[in-house]
Amino acid sequence: MTIMAGMGSPTGTGVGPLLRGWRERRQLSQLQLALRADSSARHLSFVENGRSRPSRELLLRLAEQLDVPVRERNTLLLAAGYAPHYPETPLDDPSMDAVRGGVERLLAAHDPYPAVVVDGSFRVLAANRSLGLLLDGVAPHLLEPPLNAIRITLHPDGLAPRIVNLRQWRHHLLERMERQLELVRAEPLRRLYEEVRGYPEPADDPAQDMAGDGFPFALPMRIRHDGRVLSFLSTIATFNTPLDVTVSELAMETFLPADAETVRFLQSAVGPERQL
Repeated sequence: MTIMAGMGSPTGTGVGPLLRGWRERRQLSQLQLALRADSSARHLSFVENGRSRPSRELLLRLAEQLDVPVRERNTLLLAAGYAPHYPETPLDDPSMDAVRGGVERLLAAHDPYPAVVVDGSFRVLAANRSLGLLLDGVAPHLLEPPLNAIRITLHPDGLAPRIVNLRQWRHHLLERMERQLELVRAEPLRRLYEEVRGYPEPADDPAQDMAGDGFPFALPMRIRHDGRVLSFLSTIATFNTPLDVTVSELAMETFLPADAETVRFLQSAVGPERQL
């Protein structure tokens, strides 16, 4: 697998090329975007060609209509000569108490099933106690801060040797990273992608490739643990309408048991299911 040419958010030397890149990515004409943003196609053409500087307000309207990620909206503003509009507040800042508290309650409520919170580069920010059960046998150097969920999963010293359908799950995670790279200009994420893409690929094994079969509704992660195979379906939750870069990139991944055996084992090993 090779990284696609042009992967990453739209590039250019100014706000015009950046806007044009986002517009073309969303497959909108200048007229369509101008109407949505209460502007004119002529003015938008001048902006994209560098003949006119958009106002701060217009730029934010255009970014909203193009569904540009919050971090990249700041990039557009900076390219046009404006200060960033969206703050990037550390998660441990007192002003983030409500966010942290809500996340911690959701993590605890998901026990006895694993759940983890990551940032835009898949760094682990928080996890519930059930996740620790899956980390048995992971090499200590992978568990030193800052932990990275993708690295722990796919590294040969991590979960990879225990994942029954590793070829399928590896493909899923690499595609997920590629989609992320198409939206954000994040060099740490790009470096992580190149790193994990370089890990040894699983050998061809028809039995392994079929290990995720039998679940027609979603691909499970099937992992060996304590003499049994546990099966999980993964869901991802994010904040709606975020107004902060940090909050916009938070993602909670929860692992739901995909069969009765996994339910029984987790409830006996971790404890009974809890309610919010």
